[in-house]
Amino acid sequence: MMSKFLALCWAALREIFDESAYTRFLDRQKVSSSRETYAAFLRENELAKARRPRCC
Repeated sequence: MMSKFLALCWAALREIFDESAYTRFLDRQKVSSSRETYAAFLRENELAKARRPRCC
């Protein structure tokens, strides 16, 4: 029971700090982790954030 809880907490932290998103980016682009791919990941995220409508 405790191990499932810890696994859930770990998965949540990975989502919060974009590690899971970066892993999905690497899989989608079929590239390995590097400074250049991380920079591309950050640019893609910034573009996606800029396109979202703002509330107020």
